[in-house]
Amino acid sequence: MKASKLVTTASVGALLLGMTAAAQADNWRYAHEEYEGDVQDVFAIAFKEYIEENSDHTVQVYRFGELGESDDIMEQTQNGILQFVNQSPGFTGALIPEAQIFFIPYLLPTDEETVLTFFDESKAINEMFPELYAEQGLELLKMYPEGEMVITTNEPISSPEDMRNKKIRTMTNPLLSETYDAFGATPTPLPWGEVYGGLQTGILDGQENPIFWIESGGLYEVSPHLTFTGHGWFTTAMMANQDFFNGLSEEDQALVREASNAAYDHTIEHIKGLADEALEKIQAASDEVTVTRLDEEQIQAFRDRAPQVEEAFLEMTGERGAELLEQFKTDLESVTNE
Repeated sequence: MKASKLVTTASVGALLLGMTAAAQADNWRYAHEEYEGDVQDVFAIAFKEYIEENSDHTVQVYRFGELGESDDIMEQTQNGILQFVNQSPGFTGALIPEAQIFFIPYLLPTDEETVLTFFDESKAINEMFPELYAEQGLELLKMYPEGEMVITTNEPISSPEDMRNKKIRTMTNPLLSETYDAFGATPTPLPWGEVYGGLQTGILDGQENPIFWIESGGLYEVSPHLTFTGHGWFTTAMMANQDFFNGLSEEDQALVREASNAAYDHTIEHIKGLADEALEKIQAASDEVTVTRLDEEQIQAFRDRAPQVEEAFLEMTGERGAELLEQFKTDLESVTNE
């Protein structure tokens, strides 16, 4: 009997030890807004690999549509169903109005190297934004650029007059709507999953996205006229549910930050030259595609309309938005003069 009890006690002890080890090795859920191989996916996979190579934790990555649209995955993260989410300020702007700053046209330069340096060194990005996200229960881990925005339309455009009355798809973002209204178009908010069909059926006359999305989503097939206006970069943010993050051990918090940094470095290397590669693929795949790169005089016609968007941003965000914009401009001036 004693021997039997001894075995039973030992077995229970082993089981409890195993359960404790299992409890320490968690499976974290991470959702993003893009397809396999796109920039957010590259970041997510690099993050996953770092976590799994340096701990017993695992990371389950969910791509676009697997758990719903962008609004769905943000809600799931705030509710603690997901531990990590990657969402662009284009959607987060409804939650954090100041995040719409990235949609003030011609605020960011078009030069890739300057943009990348700005994200590395900006006080607005690395110190002010985390505080804004924290107010919404989100631990901002990284903000990073994905690519220069390119407009695609059903016919070539080279001026604001050409944009008149064109229904241009926008994210559900008030300031982005303001931008296309200033450009002379009719902003038409629509979920990403409906964009291709909207362009195909004529519900939409055009849309904007980084060139790699235009290629991977096949948007050039139904919106073949590409225009480089130089008006902005697509930016995104990777964050954690703050209650989850604060509940981690110091060791695991450090692990998550290290994994975020490693994923950032890997992704920044990935996007260098990505736009040129995507454009080559598009041009090889379709004879109908036209590419228009506006000259300085043509760009100026669009840039002249930017101040009203900046004014709208300040109206939407008040004093905090003004402070953020001032710091943004200071940071940009610093990297531009380096």
